[in-house]
Amino acid sequence: MSLECIFDSDSEYNQLLIIPIPLSYKLNLTNLGTFAWQNSIVTEVIGVTKRLYATETLDDLLLKVVDTTLRQVFKEAGIKAIYDFFENNSNLKLEEVGEKPEVFSAGLEKLMVSAAQVIENLILKSLYRRLGLKFVEKEGYGFSDYVKELKEEGGC
Repeated sequence: MSLECIFDSDSEYNQLLIIPIPLSYKLNLTNLGTFAWQNSIVTEVIGVTKRLYATETLDDLLLKVVDTTLRQVFKEAGIKAIYDFFENNSNLKLEEVGEKPEVFSAGLEKLMVSAAQVIENLILKSLYRRLGLKFVEKEGYGFSDYVKELKEEGGC
């Protein structure tokens, strides 16, 4: 089943498109939020989609972003050693990063010391960009604080 919804295109912000969207489609909530204000009929669909998006995919997206970022920084040669370190020293499997961001952050700090914060910021910037949001550093916030905030804002 699909439904038609009008929203701002990611690639062309100045044009509105009508696109058939399957119920499981992951929508860019930033663009839809703007359009929802203009058309109250779409608002309920967006609310449902927002909950599904946040509960079904934030952890998966975080996992992909972590993996991609670490692979870009350390290439294939170092990636296995890093993942083995997390499993052996932090009891953390890569799939659990979204569920245990504080464990990931602590393990990264053990492994990388001062470079950990730089890598965490690369991951967060990429994650926010993929969600269509702007990453703004907040004083006193750590990696897990940003992840928890995203989950709370997404309705998880």
